[in-house]
Amino acid sequence: MGELVVGIDLGTQGVRAVVSDLGGRVLGQGHAPLTSHRDGDRHEQDAERWWQAVGTAVRAALATAPDGPVLGVATCATSGTVVLTDRALRPKRPALMYDDLRARNHRVLDKIDPAVWDRLGVRPQPSWALSRIAWLRNQELRDHDPDGLVLHQADFVTGRLAGHPVAADTSHALKSGADPLTRSWPEEVLAELGPLPELTKPGAVLGGVCAEAAAHTGLPVGTPIIAGMTDGCAAQLATGALDVGSWNSVLGTTLVVKGVTERRITDPDGSVYSHLSPDGHWWPGGASSIGAGVLGSEFPGRALAELDAAAPLREALGCVSYPLAGRGERFPFVRPDAVGFTLGEPRDELERYAATLQGVAFVERLCFEHVAGLGAPVGDTIRVTGGAVRSAAWTQLRADVLGRALELPEVAQPAFGMAVLAAAATSGTSATSGTSTADAARDMVRVARVFEPDARVGEALEQGYQRLRRSLLDD
Repeated sequence: MGELVVGIDLGTQGVRAVVSDLGGRVLGQGHAPLTSHRDGDRHEQDAERWWQAVGTAVRAALATAPDGPVLGVATCATSGTVVLTDRALRPKRPALMYDDLRARNHRVLDKIDPAVWDRLGVRPQPSWALSRIAWLRNQELRDHDPDGLVLHQADFVTGRLAGHPVAADTSHALKSGADPLTRSWPEEVLAELGPLPELTKPGAVLGGVCAEAAAHTGLPVGTPIIAGMTDGCAAQLATGALDVGSWNSVLGTTLVVKGVTERRITDPDGSVYSHLSPDGHWWPGGASSIGAGVLGSEFPGRALAELDAAAPLREALGCVSYPLAGRGERFPFVRPDAVGFTLGEPRDELERYAATLQGVAFVERLCFEHVAGLGAPVGDTIRVTGGAVRSAAWTQLRADVLGRALELPEVAQPAFGMAVLAAAATSGTSATSGTSTADAARDMVRVARVFEPDARVGEALEQGYQRLRRSLLDD
């Protein structure tokens, strides 16, 4: 019987679970949907539903996998989602999701000395979990009930697996003000937020699955529970882009890039922040508001595959586009007032479509130039994931613009990334020593396809890129 590892991904729309062997073969998968309550600035979920969905998804994944010893289970979740519970891990109120905006005007960031953030190498935003935790604490005090625990989404699930509260990993806690190097909370943060969970590094063993959780999920009693990372970091783990100079570019509704460096990269603008990996490397990254989401608003109801085939995607155009769907940009520059624009007039819909796809590829290149300018090494190949990779034409265009080979991993699910982390933490010489995540990924991650850049296309599009670059950076 082969050894197995389990990864769990707590997404906005549902929970996914993956069972994999140590060679990276996905042997079982499970899914359970989640629903949200949205009303204006409010976005909430019932944390008990998270736990119910975890049980459903993990049981389904194990049911389709062959029998074998389960070495470990790791969990990732949306970054910035928090819940207030009692000491028995029973939710006191609905969880605040990562994009719940009721705390955006909370003044907690003004009360913390900026020197704290200089020391941590980050520039917190009002959308970070810090503000939501402070808002929850205010609600708790207003209700004369000051004994609750504020937990990140992953903390709640790992605590339920263990049967008692456990430490938070520094990845999920980064946007709450955690110091990943010392694995501690700055005193200034605790003074404003109140008691917070103890901290540990991703990949640490938090305990074993308790009997109640085993009955709920189907996991064997005592299965090691591994401290996870955010869903974005889990996606990076799933790509295997874990060596220094490696990068993963996720093009979905928005564009997210994450890489690996030996030292922490700091950005005075605050558009780049870094997680500390289980191996001790830094994972800098940034999230742009540019992405494939613009296609739904700009080309509603159109068959995008037909546009891919007919549009002059790899030709120099008479126009260039910055295709920002909404308002505000976060990376590679911070401009809350940014709006999309087009320089020049497209001849027709096909040229407008080509300018849109080229514009996203140009911004992606600008992102990599930005992190390189901050001192981050960028290798010759980039792992690419996200919904946009379904378009081979667009992926080829991106390779041409970046001048780098783009590699598509065979499995790109965050839940699989958590399986990689569980394998790294438990498959070494002992259940506590493990192996490096990079070594585990080399054993488990496979590349399905490679897109090589065409230098001639890159040269043809260079003028358009430089035109957009000047417009964005000189503004």
